[in-house]
Amino acid sequence: MPLDTNERVIESTEKQPLPVISWLRARAAALRRGWLGLGLPAKLLMLTALFVMLAEILIFLPSISNYRMSWLNDRLTAANVAALAAEAVPGRNVPPALRNELTRTALVRAIAIRRGGARRLVLPPVQELSIDEYFDLRRPSGLTVGQDFALRLSEIGDAIALFFARDDRIIRIVGFLGPRYDDVIEVVLPEEPLRRAMVAYATNIVLISIIISLVTAALVYFAISALLVRPMMRLSRNMLRFGESPEDASRIITPSGRGDEIGTAERELAHMQRQLTQALIQKNRLAQLGLAVSKISHDLRNMLANAQLISDRLTAIPDPTVQQFAPKLIASLDRAINFCNSSLRFGRAEEAEPRRELMRLKPLLDEVAEGLGLPREGRIAWHVNVDDQLLIDADHEHLFRILSNLTRNAVQAIESQGEEREGEIRVKAWRDGRKVFIEVADDGPGIPEHARAKLFRAFQTSARKDGSGLGLAIASELVGVHGGKLELLDTRVGATFLIELPDRAVR
Repeated sequence: MPLDTNERVIESTEKQPLPVISWLRARAAALRRGWLGLGLPAKLLMLTALFVMLAEILIFLPSISNYRMSWLNDRLTAANVAALAAEAVPGRNVPPALRNELTRTALVRAIAIRRGGARRLVLPPVQELSIDEYFDLRRPSGLTVGQDFALRLSEIGDAIALFFARDDRIIRIVGFLGPRYDDVIEVVLPEEPLRRAMVAYATNIVLISIIISLVTAALVYFAISALLVRPMMRLSRNMLRFGESPEDASRIITPSGRGDEIGTAERELAHMQRQLTQALIQKNRLAQLGLAVSKISHDLRNMLANAQLISDRLTAIPDPTVQQFAPKLIASLDRAINFCNSSLRFGRAEEAEPRRELMRLKPLLDEVAEGLGLPREGRIAWHVNVDDQLLIDADHEHLFRILSNLTRNAVQAIESQGEEREGEIRVKAWRDGRKVFIEVADDGPGIPEHARAKLFRAFQTSARKDGSGLGLAIASELVGVHGGKLELLDTRVGATFLIELPDRAVR
């Protein structure tokens, strides 16, 4: 039991993040929030300075390596001159004062020369020295590009390591003395003078790099700010201002006339804003017109209803002329009243949510046929191919309006062919899974091609000269609120509409 407890303690400790990792995550999140909170000009300035500094670093590393190699080669040259002076002394017995002066001038501790495989110590050290590092400055000929690159990387690494080395290091340098590869000069010297010289050189390079980066960043910032940042800020401010009141044409951006991509964006934005402003103005006018039409339709419907009541009394007059024209007058009044009702229904902001219920479809079709006086003997035949037990999940009132509009359109299409022409309306329905399909077809003149593109848009196009285009728009909208769709099928004769109504989603 104690072992299990210890294991759980260790496991919980391992799952918890370390304090350092948590601190790093918090700092990273804070930096990210700070970066996202900066504006575009500040981000541009910081990125420009950063990129220039990176470029200066890439330049600094080879330059500091070249400076080190140049300094060491100068020491070899000075050592070679000192060796020649030492060899010129008779008997090559260099006095101590002269030896100290030669080594001090060359900044070395000892000098040795090797010719033909024989090595000779020209200026020996005063005391025994311990060599810490060895560097061969001879560069063989015939190096490949890869070998030369690797050698230069090694020299850069030696230059960087010098800044972190001990102050008292003693190094041995080997360089060419003559044309032969084996003729070399060896020098032992302290590394401290080289380090001081490189620190001074690096300090100057860093200061110059900072000045260059700041000047370059400022120039690049002002150039890009004038070319890109300010125009983009102008675009963003205009979009925000235009979004507050899109109907105000004075808020449309004025293009600057530039020929580049910014100018193209300004012109396209101005064009889009003008189109949007015109569309909103048009919609506002249509909304006001729709409100006025709704009011007029409401009052006109009441007037027509009174006229219909009066015209019903005309049927009781035995005059043959009255009996001949009274039915036509009543039919015209019915159509006018139906048009007013359709306009009022369509003028609502949206249709009410359907109150769906499972019901039999056949009685609803009988109700639609009875309301339209179908079948009409010798004029319009009415054929229904629907199972008596077929159930549909829909709103009773909505579905009645859908079928009534489609059937009324079919009746009017058949009547438009003339009184001597007979026609028929066929209704077929079936269930497929959780969907019910209803097909309403007629053998009338069909729908012209020019009317099909905007068939379900209100007031856009009507298949008949005296039609309003509201019936199909209302039917399509009512089918849509049920989650279904209404479409016109391609047929050789007449018009056929297919209604697809899915059942409610199962919860």
